[in-house]
Amino acid sequence: MKKLLSGLALFVFALVASAGEFDDLRTEMTAARESLVTFVVNKDKRGVDQQKIVKESADKVSAHLAKMKAPAGKEAQFKELQDTWAAFKKTRETELVPAVLSGKDDDAKKLANGIQKERYTKCQQLLGDLGT
Repeated sequence: MKKLLSGLALFVFALVASAGEFDDLRTEMTAARESLVTFVVNKDKRGVDQQKIVKESADKVSAHLAKMKAPAGKEAQFKELQDTWAAFKKTRETELVPAVLSGKDDDAKKLANGIQKERYTKCQQLLGDLGT
């Protein structure tokens, strides 16, 4: 009986810890997106300091995600989260930020409000699924 109770307690603790980790990742992902939105929308926030915040916030998400493991039975969703974030980050670094820096605001806004918004929404949905 003691083994059963201690095993159950460990299982519940692991679930709570896992949910907390996904909540932390969600917070980091939101901060990364907000820093990028600031960069895209506010022409006076496109300097080196904001560029650094944009890069560092995305790198923080990537580093955190790389250290995480899929919850039991949710390996496919976790892989989809990793792949979706990787695509989001690649487009951000290779297309979106360069478009903003070269003054192609319309192109940047199309990317931000199109595929990037879809990917971000998908990441948030997957984080919700994984954290429960």
